[in-house]
Amino acid sequence: MLAMPSATTLLVGLLALPLAVRAVFRDEVGHIDYHYQLLGLPQRETTFFHRPRKDEQGSLLYTLSDEGVLGAVNPGTGGVVWRQFLAGDNNNETAVGEGFARAGEGEGWVASAYGGEVHAWDAVTGRNTFWARFPGKVKDLEVMEMTEAERKDVLVLFEEEEKGETVLRRLNAPNGDVVWEFREVTKDMPLQVSTNVEKVFVVFLKGTKGAYSLKVTTLDTLTGKRLDELVIGTKANLNDEGDIMLVGANSAAPIVAWTDAEHTALRVNVLGLKTSQEFPLVEGTVEVEIHAPHLIQSQPHFLVHSKTATGNKGEVYHIDLKTGHIAKAYDLPLLPGKGAFATSSISANVYFTRITEDELILVSSQSHGVLGRWPLKNTNSKVAPIHAVSEVIKKAGADGSYAVRSAALTADDEWALVRNGEIGWTRPEGLSGGVAATFAEIPESEELAKSLEQEAHSNPVQAYIHRVKRHINDLHYLPAYLNNVPARLISSIAGTDVTSSAGKLSRDSFGFHKLVILATKRGMVYGLDIGNSGAAVWQKRAFQISKGQKWDVKGILVNESSGEVTILGAHNDFVVLKTETGQVISAQAPSFEVTTQSTALIDTASGPRLLRIGLDGKIGDLPVDKAPKQTVVTRGADGELKGVVFIPDGTTAHESTSWIFSLPENQRVVSIATRPSHDAVASIGRVLGDRTVKYKYLNPNTIVVAAIDDKTWTLTVYLLDTVSGQILSSAKYNGVDPTKPVECAMAENWFVCSFFGQYTLRDNSAQSLKGYQIAVSDLYESEETNDRGPLGGASTFSSLDPVDVPTGVALPSVVSQTYIMGAPISALQVSQTRQGITTRHILAYMPENHGIMGIPRMLLEPRRPVGRDATPAEIEEGLFRYHPAIEIDPKSVITHERDVVGIKKIITSPAIVESTSLVFAYGVDIFGTRVTPSFLFDILGKGFNKVSLVSTVLALFVGVTMLGPMVRKKQINLRWSAPM
Repeated sequence: MLAMPSATTLLVGLLALPLAVRAVFRDEVGHIDYHYQLLGLPQRETTFFHRPRKDEQGSLLYTLSDEGVLGAVNPGTGGVVWRQFLAGDNNNETAVGEGFARAGEGEGWVASAYGGEVHAWDAVTGRNTFWARFPGKVKDLEVMEMTEAERKDVLVLFEEEEKGETVLRRLNAPNGDVVWEFREVTKDMPLQVSTNVEKVFVVFLKGTKGAYSLKVTTLDTLTGKRLDELVIGTKANLNDEGDIMLVGANSAAPIVAWTDAEHTALRVNVLGLKTSQEFPLVEGTVEVEIHAPHLIQSQPHFLVHSKTATGNKGEVYHIDLKTGHIAKAYDLPLLPGKGAFATSSISANVYFTRITEDELILVSSQSHGVLGRWPLKNTNSKVAPIHAVSEVIKKAGADGSYAVRSAALTADDEWALVRNGEIGWTRPEGLSGGVAATFAEIPESEELAKSLEQEAHSNPVQAYIHRVKRHINDLHYLPAYLNNVPARLISSIAGTDVTSSAGKLSRDSFGFHKLVILATKRGMVYGLDIGNSGAAVWQKRAFQISKGQKWDVKGILVNESSGEVTILGAHNDFVVLKTETGQVISAQAPSFEVTTQSTALIDTASGPRLLRIGLDGKIGDLPVDKAPKQTVVTRGADGELKGVVFIPDGTTAHESTSWIFSLPENQRVVSIATRPSHDAVASIGRVLGDRTVKYKYLNPNTIVVAAIDDKTWTLTVYLLDTVSGQILSSAKYNGVDPTKPVECAMAENWFVCSFFGQYTLRDNSAQSLKGYQIAVSDLYESEETNDRGPLGGASTFSSLDPVDVPTGVALPSVVSQTYIMGAPISALQVSQTRQGITTRHILAYMPENHGIMGIPRMLLEPRRPVGRDATPAEIEEGLFRYHPAIEIDPKSVITHERDVVGIKKIITSPAIVESTSLVFAYGVDIFGTRVTPSFLFDILGKGFNKVSLVSTVLALFVGVTMLGPMVRKKQINLRWSAPM
């Protein structure tokens, strides 16, 4: 006799069905989602062409970007071959330019250093060949091209600030073993390590800021012992580290070069010599770059690239290896606009490639004769190159012509490859480094908006007449609409999207076509059409951000009625743009001082707007029409939270503090969560299996505050009433690691917090739990069913007026539970739908898995029975037995097979159809999709066979048409043949 499955087994099977339908089907990939696989902006010193296999001719393009991503790009297609996220997803604060990447000529590996870690990667597959971590911070990394063991090793320079030591280590390239290390206790600042055929040179800045000189320590390549030490120049020659340009590492004659503060002269020293030479720069020079070969067999030539405000110029110099004398060989003319130079080597020959806004020029380091000139093609606008790398190939044949391909970073933050003057591909690397984003509706036409506004302000009769006239006037659009009907019909049957005419933005009936306004840390703002695979509709540079700085965006808000987006920054800066075109309406550049702590979305008499909150939580007086109607929560100077209200006084509203919430000693706020601005609630209560109701606690004036104690490793989660400042509930979690991120999210009547915890079980001290956890809490008006709590059915209440029974604030009933995740999660967000009928998903980024998962809300239900099977009534409600571990189900990963790295934040927006929520994630990569937590119940899915449906209807129509006359004839014959 077969055993009947238990109720729990049946329930688990039923719960698995929604997970299956939530999976991303293969035919939906690229249709409902889109992904920008980005690297970040390539850096000049860490970008190069390299042949990963010595016996093959093909090269790959390698870069370590400003986002800390090391990757290899196929130069032919621009596609990413492999990439490694060296910066990690834990907010690594290594500054721009402090990562290093090098490759040994003829070797099949690429070495990198970031923070305190050193790696070597297989140049073809990107697999790690060795990993080493050392104390301190890496200051430089170079490859020893010639060693006694006939292999190429790696030199890594470290600065250990705590010990005040500078350490140079030589690492065995195949396995990362330390061959030797050089240590020196010094207050001097280490800059760079260089080598030639015989020696190793370590360059320091000696002195104090504004009065530096150079110190060069010479080491033996075999043992690492000190051979000599030289001090070059006198104090006050150098102001800071930015004046130094160290080039020619691993060349036959490595040099160190620097400029004065006014960029009037360039001083160059050949490492190993005591003297330096000075050369004048072009008048008006604002920036200088030096380009030199990195191969020992290359000729000791280098190029000085001088940039002025209006143009750029090149000067080529030769070094005499015997005397160390430097002489100018020739000049390249001063050309207007932006330009870039790149160095290439073929055996001993050195070539310089010049990329301007109009053409590509190739010259030899020997003479100024132009070897090749190619005008730029396949581009609608001028290319403004910032820096570039090139690969030169001499073609076989009597003519001795050359082929050149250059990868250039442009002023628009795009990475483009130019192949003999033709643009091969461009990568929108500027989309990386997103700091703020928001959804925006595609604006209606201005004429329609004006007409609707006129009708809204007219009496009913005039409005009706105006609308009839408008509809009659719209008839001239009828022919175009009728012409588009066949294409719409075919696309509906085939399940494809209709492309709007002339590339114009247009809304759709489902609400899937929207814009995303994205701001990046480099001062760029993008408008992305999510209905067209996230294509960039426009891009604008809001501000010119200095190198090493970031645009600190504090708030972003879209005004749908005017079609404008406002972005506020921390330095009293702002920019207002048109959402449809990116046209800048008004802007104010960042100041030198930070003036803004945060921003708040407030309701005012003039409509919703962003409120700028100053340092220490100060706001100041506001006009009455711009003063917030609700209480604004700010952070004080000592970390306390303050409730601020505005009291009208004539035409001005004055700031007043209504309450202060101070944290206990040693606690600090690590996360704050609020309900989304759009948080639709479909039902005020939850119907249980026995048909009773638990009423939800739906207080819109609540926030979740997570505070951690660094000494006791205790996390406390507070639920605060923002009107009164009262603590509505609190929960304490022990053993929470303060060095790991803590994140919270809130929606409807529940909130979740994720953290890394390790603690001993209360009922079994011999057992402990360790891992990433997520705690969920539900809020109800009462612990009892069918009970509205002390407020009863009151239509209004005030948090400042306590009820009579019981005395005090009406506190919610809290039901909580904690689960252990199978992987770290971050960037928590809740899916949103138009009416709130669809079940919710908690969306979270998985840094180790490089994916985004959607956790079903019912899986995190805190009322799941513990230690027993669910009763029939609980099963009917959807509850099943509690199990603490939540494994990562691949079907719940909305990014499926895509490798999505560096996501910092996820935003969601409702579509017009209730089943669907729009998702957009940004950080290093860009990813967008549509999720349907309760499946697609209000529109036909792509898998629906529309062809069969249409064919069946047509067959029935044809059959009825053909059989109709026959049936009528038969009926007539029957009547004539019937007896009278």
